[in-house]
Amino acid sequence: MIQIRKSDERGKADHGWLHSRHTFSFAEYHDPDFMGFGVLRVINEDQIEPGTGFGTHGHQDMEIVSYVIEGALEHQDSMGNKTIIKPGEIQRMSAGTGVRHSEYNQSKELKTHFLQIWIFPDKRGYEPSYGQMNFESKFTNNAFALLASKQGRDDSIGINQDADIYLGRAQSAVDIEHRTHGPRNIWIQVIKGSVTVLGETLSAGDGAAISNEQHLAMHAQQGTDFLLFDMPV
Repeated sequence: MIQIRKSDERGKADHGWLHSRHTFSFAEYHDPDFMGFGVLRVINEDQIEPGTGFGTHGHQDMEIVSYVIEGALEHQDSMGNKTIIKPGEIQRMSAGTGVRHSEYNQSKELKTHFLQIWIFPDKRGYEPSYGQMNFESKFTNNAFALLASKQGRDDSIGINQDADIYLGRAQSAVDIEHRTHGPRNIWIQVIKGSVTVLGETLSAGDGAAISNEQHLAMHAQQGTDFLLFDMPV
């Protein structure tokens, strides 16, 4: 079964310095039909204007993943981390018992375009932690790569939930298969290009909730990037 979340149906927020599209209910945007999907709570597609960003603020008991599409994102947190996240990298911050951080676009000319993803952890009260990984080498011989997982397997980044995050990347048109181990929730989020799954074609910004499917055959057009979340039911 598949349920499509079209790009232009997402919530929208424009704060001048920040332009955001919300796949699920977030802040002042509320849609009772899209409160999240299983353990996946937030997918925000954000664009930050040059020289601006999110001031210091707090999080608790959430796995927060950042995926930069264009530009760069400066991260600084109360754990002592100060890093720059660029395209080709994924960042994970486990907020656990509580952490404060800021995120800025330090460029004077270019916007920062990124996905902000929140996933519920498998329990409350983890010690806060941070991780960052460059994944470009994973695509030397593959079109589908694991970026994040519970155990950090296959050189992925570890998260505190039984959730796998894959990136599909089509340098040329390609067929991609994914099999789950038993009943799972699957969410697909298209970053750019288009991918066809279960007879539906998803374009940039589109998402899809998939359940009761243990084998997915996908076709990605040339120039497509998409994320696939494989999560517990």
